[in-house]
Order: sequence, then C-alpha cells, then structure tokens
Amino acid sequence: MSRVKRGVMTKKRHKNILSKAKGYRWGRKKLFTKAKEAVIKAGKYARRDRRAKKRTFRALWIVRLNNALRENGTTYAKFIALLKAKSIALDRKVLSEMAVENPTVFATLVKETLAK
Repeated sequence: MSRVKRGVMTKKRHKNILSKAKGYRWGRKKLFTKAKEAVIKAGKYARRDRRAKKRTFRALWIVRLNNALRENGTTYAKFIALLKAKSIALDRKVLSEMAVENPTVFATLVKETLAK
C-alpha cells in the first residue's frame, strides 16, 4: 500500500482560511486556528445581519409611511387596513418611496383610498 502525504491539501485549506482572514487584527490574520475561529464567527455575523437588514428596512419604510400619512390626515394602521380592504397590492417599500420621491402622487393615492 502506498503512502499518502496530505501536506498539499492542508496547505491549500490553510491558505484559503488565511486569505479570508486578511485585514483582521493581531494573530487572527496569521495564525490558522485563530483565523479559522474568526472567519467562522464573521460568517455567523454576516448571515445574522443579512436577515436583520430586512427587518431594519421594513421598520424604516413604516416610519416614513406613518410620517407621510400623518401629514395627509390619517395614520399608518388605518391606511394599511383600508389598502387591504380595497385589495390594493402595494408593498411598504413602494409606498414609502412614493411618499418620499413623489409626495403629490402619494397624496392623491391617500385621498382615493380614504374616499368611500
């Protein structure tokens, strides 16, 4: 049976981890074990924060909408309930962009929605 030397793959794996740890501070950029821990933790944070970003943006859209709606004489909760009742399918992102970029169009939309 022939002998298997694994130095090539180990070196490749180490180089891969250390290249991902570029820019880290102290031993986390040059010591393999510390770098591996740092890269794994960074990946966990990245995944967590990709999810959190969606929540943060939705909250921002709701705050913008509520502010624009109060200027037009209603509240966010009442407006969203009316949109659902009239089955108008505009999401919060589109509505908040409309409120910020085209306030006149948004005001007409609010008036049409409030009209019974």
